[in-house]
Amino acid sequence: MNTPALRLYVDAQFTSPYAMSVFVALREKGLAFDTVTLDLDAAQNQTAGFATLSLTRRVPTLEEGDFALSESSAITEYLEERYPDTPIYPTEPRQRARARQVQAWLRSDLLAIRQERSTLVVFYGQKRPPLSTEAEVAAAKLISAAQALLVGNPAYLFGEWSIADVDLAVMLNRLILNGDSVPAELVAYAQRQWQRPSVQAWVNLTRPTL
Repeated sequence: MNTPALRLYVDAQFTSPYAMSVFVALREKGLAFDTVTLDLDAAQNQTAGFATLSLTRRVPTLEEGDFALSESSAITEYLEERYPDTPIYPTEPRQRARARQVQAWLRSDLLAIRQERSTLVVFYGQKRPPLSTEAEVAAAKLISAAQALLVGNPAYLFGEWSIADVDLAVMLNRLILNGDSVPAELVAYAQRQWQRPSVQAWVNLTRPTL
């Protein structure tokens, strides 16, 4: 049986950390896919055609034949079940659940960091003013949680690399690449994830001038 062609819809500036997460997952699994860019500033994600494809009208959206799915963690979990040969989540059930916990937390919390350290810092090298008090509290929470997850300075969160490592590294790099204070062991952890070939493939995409 032939596998349906895969098409990944992402933002035209390649700055979405969630699109990056799915892009990396596809690369890690060795799956061939086409990348389709949408100009979110021009509301291309709100067109009737894309609304028919994407229930949430957001990127990333993955299209596989006559099936389409939005929301990054839903996509990576689907890819794990659909193409299990190369795992991107821990295989042990509790560790797998904790990886999903990390993903859900990074997507739903730490809003002040996401607002004050957009991924333009990460992918365009922008520098932002000092963190507000609210963002400092969020940064302290992020650092504390990361240190608890990485006690003993392991290479990865759950023994083996998982997609959650990419998501955590992106959040840490919002601070690190702006020059904010982050403990050295977490800087080293983020740098290690950043050098992964699948991550570098996203980092090195050609981005339009802002």
